[in-house]
Amino acid sequence: MYKRELTQKIIKSLGQNPAVVILGPRQIGKTTLAHEIAKGQPSIYLDLENPEDFQKLKDPAHYLELHADKLVILDEVQRYPDLFMSLRGIIDARRREGRGNGRFLVLGSATNELLKQSSESLAGRIHYSELIGLTPFEIEDTSGDPLQKLWMRGGFPDSYVAEDDAASHQWRRNFIRTYLERDIPQLGPRIPATTLMRFWTMLAHVQGELLNASKLASSLGVESVTISRYLDLMVDLLLVRRLEPWYGNVKKRLVKSPRTYVRDSGLVHALLQIPNYESLLGHPILGKSWEGFVIETIINALPSGTHPFFYRTSAGAEIDLVIEFGLDEYWAVEIKASRTPTLKKGFHMACGDLMVKRKFVVYTGDDTFPSTHDTIILPLAQFIEELRKKTG
Repeated sequence: MYKRELTQKIIKSLGQNPAVVILGPRQIGKTTLAHEIAKGQPSIYLDLENPEDFQKLKDPAHYLELHADKLVILDEVQRYPDLFMSLRGIIDARRREGRGNGRFLVLGSATNELLKQSSESLAGRIHYSELIGLTPFEIEDTSGDPLQKLWMRGGFPDSYVAEDDAASHQWRRNFIRTYLERDIPQLGPRIPATTLMRFWTMLAHVQGELLNASKLASSLGVESVTISRYLDLMVDLLLVRRLEPWYGNVKKRLVKSPRTYVRDSGLVHALLQIPNYESLLGHPILGKSWEGFVIETIINALPSGTHPFFYRTSAGAEIDLVIEFGLDEYWAVEIKASRTPTLKKGFHMACGDLMVKRKFVVYTGDDTFPSTHDTIILPLAQFIEELRKKTG
């Protein structure tokens, strides 16, 4: 059904680093990917949520020496952050013996504590990769409209491959409940599940809008600083994206607040009780849902050295997504959930402000054709191809 594009990148990183960390929310496919990478080579898998496996690593140096010539996969490592100090000693000993890279493949949720512990203990010895949901280029589905199905159900593999829309919707509702009631408390924060559920749902309602912390705080009955703390948590867990505004000097009054997106479109629909595509078509979130889905897909395809922003001024100039390639080279991307997209004056004003090199509209249709002011209207997959041609 799908083959993850990250596979070859992880294999290459293991050849260059003693340890590689795959970060991502639960159920995104980290374990499946790790087992795929481990095929054809000696390996051992340890799930640190399993008490028996956890007990094996009470003396990690001794146990791991018994498997010195194997790739060691450590799953749910956020349960044992102190393990990184032990891994450092093992890695350094192997280096002195000239035994090279590719020793540890570590899987975990991207909490601040995990990143801090690993980066401090394994500086210069570790590489991080982020696994997101399925992308349009990873699915091999010949039934119906795969892109529409992926947008509706989101990129969690079990949600995408569910028997029907009802089963997929129920899977996502169960995922949300389990994450709030079990997973987040295990990671440390003691926030009532009902409070976080309300907050997550609020973020879905304001998908793609400017962050208004005081308004969210008023609705939730908390202080603005608490909203910032909740948002930081959801961003750390790779469940929410904060898209920052472009902040260069164009002598304009620029918007300074970020936009927030629930990163998985399927979770947006589950939080808003949208069970199927027909219901989505009649829902006010339609445009912002497509916008978030497209932005997440594009950002995942960006090579290192490029930076995504949005652009907006108080005068009404606005671009949904600005891609900065360096040396003041910009692409402007407007996103429309329509098969007959139209552009507002504010888009062209913004393109003039930034003197963008190329202008695109990513829409829900299938054809590619030119529009006014040297703008190209095209499907999402075709835009990604343009991006790949640009970056090699």
